[in-house]
Amino acid sequence: MREHASAGAAQPATGLGASDLGRRLAGRRGELGLTRQEVADRAGMDTGYLRYLEEAPAAAPGVGTLLRLADALDTGVTVLTGGDVDLPPGRGRASRTAESVELGTDECWERLSTHGVGRLGMITAEGVTILPVNYSVVDRVIVFRTAPDSLPGTVPGEQVAFEADHMDEVLRHGWSVLVRGLAREVTRPDEVRRLTERAYSEPWAGGRRDLWVRLDPVEITGRLIRERPPSA
Repeated sequence: MREHASAGAAQPATGLGASDLGRRLAGRRGELGLTRQEVADRAGMDTGYLRYLEEAPAAAPGVGTLLRLADALDTGVTVLTGGDVDLPPGRGRASRTAESVELGTDECWERLSTHGVGRLGMITAEGVTILPVNYSVVDRVIVFRTAPDSLPGTVPGEQVAFEADHMDEVLRHGWSVLVRGLAREVTRPDEVRRLTERAYSEPWAGGRRDLWVRLDPVEITGRLIRERPPSA
């Protein structure tokens, strides 16, 4: 029995016992904003079977099924099965018809969206240091939460850089946004409360991370790599 497209199937949630494959299937489906029925239709399979693949703890579909699902989700079998987890992105060959396009300010903020993982660049006694942080965007300000005794916790009052990007290995396009500005500690209780309520991302590292840091942007730039449009 197929699920109706309006039944909330676009949500990428899976059961706690879902396999790694199931979580990747549901996660990619959520990234594309597709319902289970839409993916099942693309892959030529029953929606109930797709639900099983997403939620069962030991789902093991055949190669043919994986190929159809990868095609339906605009990705590769290696990505769905986690074969690229420990490998850096961007290993594929660049397209011969690619072009680099400068992004406007609004486009940069749109791509940064509301949350994700980015890289914080700072100057330390050892030199230039770059660390990953879970960030959110609130009112066009980048915010993240950290521990006071951590390295990111030392940046308030310093000029820093922040970078986030995205690459699609299959379609061979992507973007990168760089923000420069002044980091400062958020101390006002009302602002801390507002960020706690509105910020999405929780630090993946876990533990007590009670220091809110905001990056007031001075400059934001970005570039998009895409296929060159065909000549008119």
